[in-house]
Amino acid sequence: MATQILMPALSPTMEEGTLAKWLVKEGDEVSSGDIIAEIETDKATMEFEAVDEGVIGKILVSEGTSGVKVNDPIAVLLEEGEDASAVDEAESPVPGEAQAEAAEDAKETKDADNAPAEKTGAKAGGSKGASAAPKTEKAPAAPQDADGKRVFASPLARRIAADKGVDLAALKGSGPKGRIVKADVEAAQGGKAAPAKADAPKAEAAAPAPAAASVSSSTIAKMYEGREYEEIELNGMRKTIAARLTEAKQTIPHFYLRRSVKLDALMKFRSQLNKQLEGRGVKLSVNDFIIKACALALQSVPDANAVWAGDKVFKLKPSDVAVAVAIEGGLFTPVLKDAEMKSLSTLSAEMKDLATRARDRKLAPHEYQGGSFAISNLGMFGIENFDAVINPPHGAILAVGAGIKQPVVNDEGEIEVATVMSMTLSVDHRVIDGALGAELMKAICENLENPMLMLA
Repeated sequence: MATQILMPALSPTMEEGTLAKWLVKEGDEVSSGDIIAEIETDKATMEFEAVDEGVIGKILVSEGTSGVKVNDPIAVLLEEGEDASAVDEAESPVPGEAQAEAAEDAKETKDADNAPAEKTGAKAGGSKGASAAPKTEKAPAAPQDADGKRVFASPLARRIAADKGVDLAALKGSGPKGRIVKADVEAAQGGKAAPAKADAPKAEAAAPAPAAASVSSSTIAKMYEGREYEEIELNGMRKTIAARLTEAKQTIPHFYLRRSVKLDALMKFRSQLNKQLEGRGVKLSVNDFIIKACALALQSVPDANAVWAGDKVFKLKPSDVAVAVAIEGGLFTPVLKDAEMKSLSTLSAEMKDLATRARDRKLAPHEYQGGSFAISNLGMFGIENFDAVINPPHGAILAVGAGIKQPVVNDEGEIEVATVMSMTLSVDHRVIDGALGAELMKAICENLENPMLMLA
């Protein structure tokens, strides 16, 4: 029974993607868990695994094709013994079934992976590579009935049957052309199976509403008739950035708190530490200190360590700090989890690794999702101050400018030259009120002006 391989949803926000590269060709044999393609999502290029075994009968979408909708057919998988003539009769999976089973596989693995991570949050941010699908134990081989014929069952159904001791040959499948699916195995055990079709509307309801349509490109093009310009198609990342930031500015009640901080003590302390760490090949940046200062401030002002959740506010216990990283054509905000517990050198190494993989678009979704607070630093470009847009559902984002030498009045009333850095805290007023935001900003500044306290 030939079946279609569908474009997978490899991230929660993915609606379409680009089929960047095929790692198999027509005629290749594949098994469940084999990596068959690289797909560019709205955030990264990720690996796509086969969920069943068979032979690639036909590739329907060529490499480099963009705008492929989730659940669109991209290839045809032939069963053992089938030839190319079966391609035209390929069965399209019941809508949502393949995705539901793939999601169930991922959920089971994620739950298993996260069990120890809930107690040791510092390990939760560790890289698992660019693979979109968590590695799971391959499904047992397809069973045969009494006549030696193959019993058609999904990989998830085969795994559950093996765990529960269910004889698949004795079951009647409810999937396409009698294929046994998860619900059939659970029903045989007396469990209550949730139909995949019923799950699909829930998933659709949970998806964010699309942004309101803006003026069409053809209308804008008329304004520039006769003028030379280059037309650039929007990729998935640019579309996502546009949608999320439009949503942020339209729905989040921003307010802004501005402070200047003297960096001289921090710069001196950083220089001393870097000399001592030189033998270990560690060089701390000012940004490393800012990350640590924000993480500790969120612990000092725990009510500000919160996110907006629609009809609730979630107050986090760990300080999971996101840091904006510019890449070609967009940006990522990788998250440094449990930043308050990590040393400056650990934060520095982790940030360098995340930034490098972000620029290569090799971050896994769990590495750039979550967090309650973000930092955007444009000081290295000479920008003195700016206002950053909150990345929902975060409660705040800190915009960091350049450290500039300027005259200041010291505690003795004398004028001296100091290195001063301007910062602006953009705050979601639904989550954090003015006085609470001011308290958080004060804690950040105190940590930066007294850097040795961050090591205490």
